[in-house]
Amino acid sequence: MEDKMNKENIEEVKVLEAQISCLQAEVAELQRQKQDSHKDMAFHLRGQVQDALSYMCGQRLVGGKEKVVSRLKEGVKELEDDLKRQTQLNGISLTSCATKTLESSDSKVVQQLCVSGHCSELVFQVEFQLTEVKQEGQRSERTVSDLNVVMDASDLQNFSSFLSGVEESRDLLLFFRTLRTFSDRCDERSRTFQHFQNKYPAVVSLPGGCRSEVMTLNHPELPGCVLFVHWSVDVSREGGVAPKINLLTKIPEKALQLFPSQTVGGAAEAFQSLLRILGPEAALESVIRAVGLSQDT
Repeated sequence: MEDKMNKENIEEVKVLEAQISCLQAEVAELQRQKQDSHKDMAFHLRGQVQDALSYMCGQRLVGGKEKVVSRLKEGVKELEDDLKRQTQLNGISLTSCATKTLESSDSKVVQQLCVSGHCSELVFQVEFQLTEVKQEGQRSERTVSDLNVVMDASDLQNFSSFLSGVEESRDLLLFFRTLRTFSDRCDERSRTFQHFQNKYPAVVSLPGGCRSEVMTLNHPELPGCVLFVHWSVDVSREGGVAPKINLLTKIPEKALQLFPSQTVGGAAEAFQSLLRILGPEAALESVIRAVGLSQDT
């Protein structure tokens, strides 16, 4: 009986020793990762930020606390100015960026990123995995996977096909470049619509607001006769952005009898000719004046 108990105790001790060895290995690995993290931090943080961290850790610096704080404020101001310049150049403002490390080793790092921001009135959220493979004697290779772009699809019907293509190709640069161009074209449409509404308030109306795709023209003395300007911004799957403007008419049957059918039916074709010659704003101005919808100012 005693021998049996001794054998059981020995086996239990071996199991515990094995568990202790595993825990020690895990602790050693965590300590190594912590040291590597500190090394990376020391490598990337230079100048004012590194001095401030050194001061906070108790290391003496020439000039004392006031000088460190002053230099740190200067560094923050420089970063803010740089961010402002970058935003002005590319037109994209980032509001948040969350990062989660999924895998980390000497040769490979995998991170999950979630970036939110806006480009003019367009709000976006981009989620993706970034894998960085370190190669000796060469630059690190980075690849993007599991790309997911979230935007307000109700206002971006013409953008949805492009987003699907971007998610498949995982081309972040193409997404941001096309987003900027698409946003610029939408802003141009909004400014043009707002301009005509301000210039001809009794004639021009924007049922969906200046950011919508439709502008209507109504003459006060011709109830029921309406011209619709439908201005969409089409985006191809490859990222090509092009405005598409059409003139549509709504005229009651009685009014049609007063006009030559050929003239009314050819309004859309004539407008397209004006677009090619004059451009959107001048073409719309010409249409308003030609059909007698504008009032003397």
